Parts: sequence; structure tokens; C-alpha cells
Amino acid sequence: MSQSIEIVTTQNVPIVYELAGLRDRALAFLLDSLIIWGGILVFGLLFLAAGLWDEDSVIFYWFFIAIPIFFFYTPLMEILNDGQTVGKMALRIKVVKLNGREVSLGDYLMRWVFRSIEIYFCAGSIASMMVSSSDKGQRLGDLLANTTVIRLQPRLNMTMSDLQRINTKENYQPRFPEVRKVSEEDMLLVKHVLERFQKFSNNAHKQALIETAEAMARQLHLDKAPNNKVEFLKVLLRDYIVLTR
Repeated sequence: MSQSIEIVTTQNVPIVYELAGLRDRALAFLLDSLIIWGGILVFGLLFLAAGLWDEDSVIFYWFFIAIPIFFFYTPLMEILNDGQTVGKMALRIKVVKLNGREVSLGDYLMRWVFRSIEIYFCAGSIASMMVSSSDKGQRLGDLLANTTVIRLQPRLNMTMSDLQRINTKENYQPRFPEVRKVSEEDMLLVKHVLERFQKFSNNAHKQALIETAEAMARQLHLDKAPNNKVEFLKVLLRDYIVLTR
């Protein structure tokens, strides 16, 4: 069973994410390793083809190409690509900050420094053990940087009774057809805000619900959000599922 984690955004909106499992993280690592070693091999073949294999060329190759690719590929990719390497992009996982803020340069570097200890020097045993045993899916570098790795495409689920009521487009007429243009990430936010309000009906969650409804109304080019914000968001979810299935 997949684990999940709640992260409160800087707008004080709690969002539940599915944690990236050890399998996804390991596959991303293997794919990145293939890219790293493939890049090193390609440059090596280019040097050979150019006849640059004397002592000075070999030293230049190792210290200015091979070693930098090996050590700096991951941190540079994560820094420049918002927490994702090519492997993470392929597996649709991403590094995020647990406090909802942007991951800083220092956070990425902290993860990178301990990556060598946890993965390379110990054949991945420390990292695997910590990710598997941690409630938040964190290895040592994540703990120190206050980060974790999440899945970017969690399932957008509704109850069975909801799905039975909207089997096809023929027996359900969407009220807001423009909702099909809304991103899945935004609809997941709608779902989580609704769930949190229904579970913890306090002022903070009520305000988050109102702001979410108003934001969705603006996206759909409505004059204003309907008075019944809860029903409005529920209708949007039903419409979205029908229109994008």
C-alpha cells in the first residue's frame, strides 16, 4: 500500500501527496546512472575518435568531463529542473520541501553531499533502509534538508457511489464543460481542500475552501463562485472526471 503525506502550502492549504516508493526511486536512480555512464562513454569515444588519448588528454577527460558528469549530474539537474532529474521525470517523481516552500539551493546540496555516503559508499543500503522505514520516505539527506520525494500523478479518486452515478457522458450532463481545461494538479487541490473541510470544518479550512472556489470560478471565467461553495467544487470534480475519462 502506498504511503501519503500532507504538506501545507505557503497559502496554508493542506495537500496530500503520494510518497514515491523505494521502487520508483531505485528505477529513477538506475535510469540516471545509465545516462551518466552513457554520457561518459560517449565523450570517451569522441576523444578516441579525435585521437586525443595521450596522457594530458586522458587527465583532462577524467578530471574535467567524466568525474564532473558523475558527481554533478544529479544536483545540477535537480537545481535547474525544479527537483527532477531525467530519471525522476520518467518516473514522474519530484523532490519537495516538507514545509511547502521551494526547495533551496542549500537543500539540494545537502541531499547531494549525503548521497555519496548513503548510495555510493554503502551500495544504497543506508538509503534503502531509511526510505523504507521512514514515515515520510526520507533518506538521511532528506532528513537534514527537510525534503522528501513525491509522486506527481496520484490517482484522482471518488467514492464508488459517485462513480456509479456518473457512468457515462450520456447519463450525466456536465454543468461546467470548461473544467476539462483545468490541470489535474489543480483538480487534486480541489479534492484535497474538500476532503480537509469535510473532515475538519474549522475557520482555516473554510477560508481555504472559499478561496479555492473563487480561484476555480476565475479559471472558468465565471462572474463569481456560487453561494454553495462545497457543492460547486463537488460538481467541478464530477464534471472533470466525466469529461476527461
